[in-house]
Amino acid sequence: MEQNRHTGSGDHVLDTPGVGATDQSSIENLPLAGYPILSTTAFVLSKMLKERLAATRKTVLAFANTNLVLKCQAMLPWMDSDEVVLVNDGIGLDIAALLMHGHRYRANLNGTDFVPYFLKNLSAQRKIFLFGGQPGVAEKAAAVIERDYGQDVVGCLNGYSALSPQTLHRQINESGAEIVLVALGNPIQEEWIRSNMHALDAKLFIGVGALFDFLSGAARRAPLWIQKIRCEWLFRLAQEPKRLMRRYTVEAASFLYLCLSTRRTRLLS
Repeated sequence: MEQNRHTGSGDHVLDTPGVGATDQSSIENLPLAGYPILSTTAFVLSKMLKERLAATRKTVLAFANTNLVLKCQAMLPWMDSDEVVLVNDGIGLDIAALLMHGHRYRANLNGTDFVPYFLKNLSAQRKIFLFGGQPGVAEKAAAVIERDYGQDVVGCLNGYSALSPQTLHRQINESGAEIVLVALGNPIQEEWIRSNMHALDAKLFIGVGALFDFLSGAARRAPLWIQKIRCEWLFRLAQEPKRLMRRYTVEAASFLYLCLSTRRTRLLS
């Protein structure tokens, strides 16, 4: 049964199952537009996920950027359930948090950085299935995951496969996968996880966006100095202006409006 975790529009320390009492002060809920987004560090988030894996507890990790907030509103009740862990991704979330709560999130927990960190710091080798991306990209990403992070990639399937859901479920289950990384983009990857996770034996599902492209070399990340000044979005925009211009202009404004209007509605209710 889904349990609602969001109790109000203010920020507060979150009672998160699977996190020890000593870590509770390191996890805070800074909700935006109705989404219960955690403010924490990579270390604490990694510890939480490892504890849930050890307890064989089904968990979804989603990275809330402005795109997810706008496009996944139909999934809000599910994202507010106990099986979903939602963290912040990108400077847009920090700007909104400053406006709504007076302070930023504790760290920028984007999937491109956090997932490799998490895989590298798992205490034991885990079986991982990669689903999504262009043909051939997941296989190249798998080689990097095995070589650099010491994990066991037990299967790959691109995002253009024509397999039926039943066949895909069987293929993932027969692989013995404990973790499934899904790279289909928002909101498709979140919807796929919600619709398929309970037919799968895996315990951790992560929507990873463009991670396979970055790991495989199909896409190039911004130089480290650009990442440090939080302008990676500008680098990506310069690389793909036609695809990303609307996201970083019209949709960014729509995101801020949604956050402000949601807060106003809750204050008035």
